Amino acid sequence: MVRELAERCQEASAQLRLASTARKNDALERFALLLEQNTGRILEENQKDITAARADGMSEALLDRLALTEKRIGGMIGSVRKVLSYADPAGGADGAVRHPNGMLISKRRVPLGVVGIIYESRPNVTVDVVSLCVKSGNAALLRGGRAAHFSNVILTELAHKALRSAGLPADCISLITEHDRSSAVEMMKLSGLLDALIPRGGKDLIKTVAANADVPVIETGWGNCHVYVDDEADLTMAASIIVNAKCSRPSVCNAAETLLVARSVAAEFLPKAAAALAEQNVRLHCCPESLEILRNTDISLLIPAEESDWETEYDDYDLAVRVVGGLEEATEHINRYGSGHSDAIVTKNYFTARTFTERVDSAAVYINASTRFTDGEEFGLGAEIGISTQKLHVRGPMGLDALTTTKFVIEGEGQVRE
Repeated sequence: MVRELAERCQEASAQLRLASTARKNDALERFALLLEQNTGRILEENQKDITAARADGMSEALLDRLALTEKRIGGMIGSVRKVLSYADPAGGADGAVRHPNGMLISKRRVPLGVVGIIYESRPNVTVDVVSLCVKSGNAALLRGGRAAHFSNVILTELAHKALRSAGLPADCISLITEHDRSSAVEMMKLSGLLDALIPRGGKDLIKTVAANADVPVIETGWGNCHVYVDDEADLTMAASIIVNAKCSRPSVCNAAETLLVARSVAAEFLPKAAAALAEQNVRLHCCPESLEILRNTDISLLIPAEESDWETEYDDYDLAVRVVGGLEEATEHINRYGSGHSDAIVTKNYFTARTFTERVDSAAVYINASTRFTDGEEFGLGAEIGISTQKLHVRGPMGLDALTTTKFVIEGEGQVRE
């Protein structure tokens, strides 16, 4: 079944690659309209997923990642229309040079071809993939998480309807509905049918795909993100940033998982920050020094940190806390334990901030702002197909341009090489 879907997807990609921008835009406008018209059906199917996931014991934080609301569906529709409004990256030129013999050598952007996505239980990913892949001229083979089965099926059904009505092949967006491990393994072995494979999910999923796939892999997603509070930080601002970075949506990859605090301000800052986090029922996994400071408060959700806490993506209301000597120790910690996703410094010192951005080797580095902004929508890309934490091909939120590669086109008048 997986190989058959991939073969049909590859055949459809040949047609999609040649489709005009107007036709692709027509398909996306029809998709957005169908999402609007079928919001009630989408919510009903999503509720089936929520009910099953809750019965299986899924945490509230992960249920929030799975859940759709009218507002979230509205955001998805807006994202589709924003992508629709952007320039088509396929066919654009990256420059041209004239050879001494008169040939014109130009480099043009072309779709990757067939993109495979293995992702966990986030239905919005399905909509992001449809909008970005159709607009950039790529076919997509999707394998979503079991917990989002009903949501993904209805969203893919609507995408197929939109594609057919716009005169494009429905198979250019294909959904694998088998959720056993063998379907994922087979997908990883589709060299020659998939041009790229993008895993979106936790650390274990990404490592498994990267280690076992025969298809080129773009690693995305898992985020062990840090906020470092410098000894020259505005402590009120710092408390606001860490609460937002941890609590606004703790189950997403740009949520903060570790708080680092300069020793000189730890005694003043930690009780203030811990009290604000306690209001959100955040469990603090504390190093010995931070634990000693917070033992003198009435905050009860304190856990002695273990070495594993420094490299854990909790995806929940948990936060690792460590007191560090200063900037050098903070950046060493981030580069050792971090995932290369998003990391922030809070400081009033311009030169300290610049040094932090130079030393921290991550896809997104923040000065006095929450890590929660690492997102295709927030970065002006309309949507994202993932947040790449690797360095080759693309890094950070992946929008339309990231789903293209280049080819050289050489125009001559009979030139031959001597």
